[in-house]
Amino acid sequence: MSRKIFSKKPIDELLSSSKTTDHSLKRSIGLVGLILLGLGSIIGSGIFIVTGVAAANYSGPALLISFIISAIACAFTALCYAEFASMIPISGSVYTYTYVTLGEIWAWMIGWVLIFEYLISASAVAVGWSSYTVGLLSSTGINLPAYLTGSMAMGGLINLPAVLIIGVLTGVLILGAKESTRVNAIIIVAN
Repeated sequence: MSRKIFSKKPIDELLSSSKTTDHSLKRSIGLVGLILLGLGSIIGSGIFIVTGVAAANYSGPALLISFIISAIACAFTALCYAEFASMIPISGSVYTYTYVTLGEIWAWMIGWVLIFEYLISASAVAVGWSSYTVGLLSSTGINLPAYLTGSMAMGGLINLPAVLIIGVLTGVLILGAKESTRVNAIIIVAN
């Protein structure tokens, strides 16, 4: 039993099982939607909030160098994904690639790492949007109490705007991929 968790899935078996089952998803996002999705990831709330705070308080001009290093790392990551996608032309992302190359237990671990990655990144974006919302409400004269807008580490009880934003975006995602792409496009144009 313990040897099975270290077993790798042969590419031929993976490809044949994907052809025999008809559980594939229908494509609903085109080229423009994918480009806008990438742009939405790039110009999310983090690029406006974190870079301003980092440049003003911590790093100064070195922030530009960190962006260049990050861009190079992203380019290499994209090349790796392109190579994997050409070798294993089925869905499944890094989980499937890890299952084929390293084995089941490592794929399982990578799957959980991805879940944690999405959790942390979604939380960071929600907190960024929350600060935008609190600033917008404050400029109109509506000041939310600190215990409703800060984390427990900062003496708050809950970051209510962040929770509400996650709830709204979860609702948009439940509606479907096309609707999520439209909302993403609207936010990009607004940015």
